[in-house]
Amino acid sequence: MKLSIVIPAYNEGDSIVETIDQMENVLSKVEFEYEIFIVNDNSKDNTLEKIKELATKYPSIKYDTNTGPNGYGYAVRYGLELYSGDCVAIMMADLSESPEDLVRFYRTMVEGNYDCVFGSRFIKGGEVIDYPWVKKVVNRMANFIIRVIMNIRYNDTTNAFKLYKRETINGIKPFLAPHFNLTIELPLKAIIRGYSYTVIPNSWANRKHGESKLKIREMGSRYFFILMYCFIEKYFSRGDFKKKW
Repeated sequence: MKLSIVIPAYNEGDSIVETIDQMENVLSKVEFEYEIFIVNDNSKDNTLEKIKELATKYPSIKYDTNTGPNGYGYAVRYGLELYSGDCVAIMMADLSESPEDLVRFYRTMVEGNYDCVFGSRFIKGGEVIDYPWVKKVVNRMANFIIRVIMNIRYNDTTNAFKLYKRETINGIKPFLAPHFNLTIELPLKAIIRGYSYTVIPNSWANRKHGESKLKIREMGSRYFFILMYCFIEKYFSRGDFKKKW
């Protein structure tokens, strides 16, 4: 089963090379086929030039530029239309996630035949490094609200790091979220629509370079919109979108 990794990149010229070098150092030793698909989200710095250099260095690198509209969600959605694998992971370009965790996600999916593998930084074995305390407080409050409203046990829905089979991605389309609220749209739809999943711990480290693209004040209403959309589907769609086993 071929693994694709979709990485959105906006002004990540200072991070993307180190991120990909670390990923390749781990993935070059695995026994399965993989590709790394980088979506340049119309960057204004030297990100595209760095990606082109990486593509000449590593045969696994594929890339394209999302000319617009732009934003995290749009960039990920762009990549989710173009990847070639049988399953796809969504990761960040800023070294926040661990390539070793990615391999564990993949092997967990294969061994358990799960439709999705979700990470949690807040269960036994999970770890956060240098997490800004304000964002951590907001994160835990947001995830608590999601758990209560959607009546689920998963405690880290906002975690961007997840792995989906191709048929799962196809089964939860169309996507609505244009920004970071895509991080909750994908897993909530997968859960609501009856795709199997498991949750395993993962680590997260704050970026070394640049600034986070997530702006809390701007995202509150957008997260709430997607949450309400998923709530309506869960409780009022009468299972019309559920996976047919």
